Amino acid sequence: MTESAAGTATPGLDPDAVGVRLAELFDEPRWRDLRAELIAGGRSNLTYRLISPAGSVVLRRPPTGHVLPKAHDMGREARIQQALYPTGVPVPKVHTLEGPELLGAAYYVMEDVPGLVINDTLPEAYDDPDSRRAIGLGLIDTLIALHQVDPDRVGLSDYGRPEGFLERQVRTWSKQWELSKTEEVPELDRLRDLLSDGVPQAQRNGIVHGDFKLNNVLISPDDPGRVNAVLDWELSTLGDPLADLGMLMLYWTDPGDQVVPISAVTAAEGFPDRAELAQRYAGGTGLDLSDLDFYTAYAYFKFAVIVQGVVMRSRGGAMGDQDFSDFDQLVAKCAVAGLEIFEDN
Repeated sequence: MTESAAGTATPGLDPDAVGVRLAELFDEPRWRDLRAELIAGGRSNLTYRLISPAGSVVLRRPPTGHVLPKAHDMGREARIQQALYPTGVPVPKVHTLEGPELLGAAYYVMEDVPGLVINDTLPEAYDDPDSRRAIGLGLIDTLIALHQVDPDRVGLSDYGRPEGFLERQVRTWSKQWELSKTEEVPELDRLRDLLSDGVPQAQRNGIVHGDFKLNNVLISPDDPGRVNAVLDWELSTLGDPLADLGMLMLYWTDPGDQVVPISAVTAAEGFPDRAELAQRYAGGTGLDLSDLDFYTAYAYFKFAVIVQGVVMRSRGGAMGDQDFSDFDQLVAKCAVAGLEIFEDN
């Protein structure tokens, strides 16, 4: 599924039991001879590649420790991918959604899609200005395609409550902040208050991914401009699609940026900058982006709370052997960056 490094530890997974279940599901006994790898880089739900003589699939389950209310719903992740699979939005095919009986938590198994995950570096074949530009444009075009899908037509009319979406999101992430914080961050409290007082009116309701970014998609190994799959649907819902664009603005690094939540790879020559991505999105969706600064500031708030949740779970030993010791400082940096957007605009 990715070309990221993979570990050998498989917390929260019983490979023998899962192998038996897959053998039954696919009517193929070779699935019993199963090897599992924890795919490194996951910061919330645990993701494994399951490899056998019969082939490979990917399994997703919640973290093994404390889980915040309404978080890590495997049923929602599986459902939205099943709904989008027949559309032009690239998602893995879901093979099965299982209850908590086998692993102590619900999980689902999906297609192992070939593709490249881009984090801090580019594959050598794509490390040139033309390929970088194709990657950026392919990513924003995929977001445009997602936001053009009518939820009613794909059976997702009840997937969320779009009315008042952004107000509820600010309240929800404010509550999550109170549940997960391990120390006071006054800047984040101030950002929360500013967001609560200035929520814009949504122009359109649609499917919101919730965490759309470059390293949450699989780029085709054969074409840098093609996204093979959009991953990590745990935060998806119905609501204001500009929330996704605001998140992408946060994740997308321009040359000279000081706060880099994910990586600086998109600051390299050839990648379109945030302004060009926003312009292309506006042209593809017809949405007015005059309030984009609010959505970007909201993205910094939401991201800071997500990071704080990872910090809390990591301290509790719920994130396997992954190291998130540097995330404490990132919470405050994101809060300050969000405040600066308000002050400057």
